[in-house]
Amino acid sequence: MAETSELATKKISTLLLNLAIPAIIAMLVSMLYNMVDRIYIGNMDNGTVGMAGLAVAVPIITLIQAFTQLFGTGGAPLAAIMLGKQDKEEAEKIMMASFAALVTSGILITVMIELFKEPILLLFGADELSLRPAIEYIRVYALGTVCVQIAQGMNPYINTQGFAKMGMATILIGAILNIVLDPVFIFGLGMGITGAAVATVISQGVSAIWVLYFLLRKSPVRLRAKYLPPKISTLGSIMMLGISPFVMSATEGLLQISFNNQMSVYGGSMAVGTMAILMSLYQMVWLPLGGIAQGAQPILSYNYGAKNYGRVREAFRLAFKVCLIYSIVSSGIIMWFSPIFARIFSGDGNTIRYASWAIRIYMFGALIFGAQIACQQSFMALGKAKRSLCMALLRKVFLLIPLIYILPLLLGESGLAQTMADPVMDLVKDGGKTFCILLAEPVADILAAIITTLTFLQFYRSELKE
Repeated sequence: MAETSELATKKISTLLLNLAIPAIIAMLVSMLYNMVDRIYIGNMDNGTVGMAGLAVAVPIITLIQAFTQLFGTGGAPLAAIMLGKQDKEEAEKIMMASFAALVTSGILITVMIELFKEPILLLFGADELSLRPAIEYIRVYALGTVCVQIAQGMNPYINTQGFAKMGMATILIGAILNIVLDPVFIFGLGMGITGAAVATVISQGVSAIWVLYFLLRKSPVRLRAKYLPPKISTLGSIMMLGISPFVMSATEGLLQISFNNQMSVYGGSMAVGTMAILMSLYQMVWLPLGGIAQGAQPILSYNYGAKNYGRVREAFRLAFKVCLIYSIVSSGIIMWFSPIFARIFSGDGNTIRYASWAIRIYMFGALIFGAQIACQQSFMALGKAKRSLCMALLRKVFLLIPLIYILPLLLGESGLAQTMADPVMDLVKDGGKTFCILLAEPVADILAAIITTLTFLQFYRSELKE
C-alpha cells in the first residue's frame, strides 16, 4: 500500500499538493455543476420562480447530504487512524459499518420525503408561487437518495487511503455527466425543473457505481460482507466523530430555512431567489477550502495515529496558510465583481441589481473563512469529536441563526440599515431589515473564525508535542 506509507515519509508540501489538488479540482467541478444547474433554472421561462422553488428545496438536499457526513466523513478519519496503527482489519470493519448505515438511512429518508414533502417544503419557506416547482424537483431527487449516500458517503474512504485522483474521479464523473444532461432534460425534453432533478439522479447513480467498484475490487481496504452486521460500538465511534460534520451540514439546511423565511417576510420572492445565488457564490469559497482540508485529512489522521506529531504540526500550518490565502483572494474577487457574478445567474434587471448589492454584504465575512475551515476540519481529522462539534455549532447555531432573527429587530429601523439599503429600497418590502438579515452572515463568520482559531491554537500548543 505505497499510497498509505507515503503519508508517513513523503515531504508534507508535496503530499498536500498531490492530495489537495485532485480534491480541489473535484470540488470546483462540483461547484460548476451547482452553478450551471442554477443558471439553467434561472434562465427558464419564469426562472425567478424556479430559483425560488429550488431555494426552498435546497435545505432538504442539504439534510440528505448531512447523513453522508455523519456516516462517511465521520468514519474515514477513524479508518485512517487505524491504518496509521497498522490495523487494516479494524479499518475495514469501520468502512463496512459506514456503508450499512448509509444505505439504511438513504432508504428511510426516501420514504420520509415521499410521504411528507409538501408540509416540509411549506415549513422551509415555500409560498404559493414556489411550492409547485419545489415539489417537482424534490420528488424526483429523493429517488436517488441511496445513490447520493453511497457516492458522497463512501468517497472519503477512497481519499483517506491516499487515492486522491480516484476520489476526484468520483465527483468529476457525476458533475460532468450532470452538466451534460441538464440542458438535455431541462430544455431538450422540455421537462423544466423536473429535468434538472432527473439529471442529478442519473449522475449520482453512475458515481455510486464507480465508488462501489473501487471499494469492492481495487481498494487495499475493501468492503467485506463478513463484517455485517456492524458492531454497535463501531457505529457509535463513527457517529461520535461524524456528528460534527453532520451538524455542520444539517444546520446549513436550518440556516437556509431561516434565511428563506426571513427574506420571504421582509423581501419577497425575488429576495428568496437571490439567496440561492448568494449560497452558490459562497460555495466558490468553501468548496475549494473543503478540498484543501480533504487533502490534509489523510496526512493529519495517519500521522496522528502513528504519533508523529511533528508532521501533524507541519501539515496543519501549511493547510492553514493555504486556506486563509484562498478565502481572502476568492471572496475579494466575488465582492469586487459582484454585478458580473449576478448576471451569470439571472437576466432580470431588478434581480441583478438586488443581488449585486447583496453579494457585497453577504460575502464580507468569507474573507477569513479559511481560518475557520482549517481549524474545524483539523479537529475532525485528529478524532477530536467534542471540540469539532462545538466549533461546528458555534458559527451557525449559536451565532448566525439567532442573528438572522435578532438583527432585523434591533437594527432594521436604524439610520445605518436604512442608508445601506437605499440602493434597493424600491425592490423589496423592507430594505433595512433585509440588509440586517444579510449582515448576520459576516458578523457570525468573523466571530466564529476568531474563536475557532484561538481554540485550535491552544490545542496545538498543549497537545501536539513530540
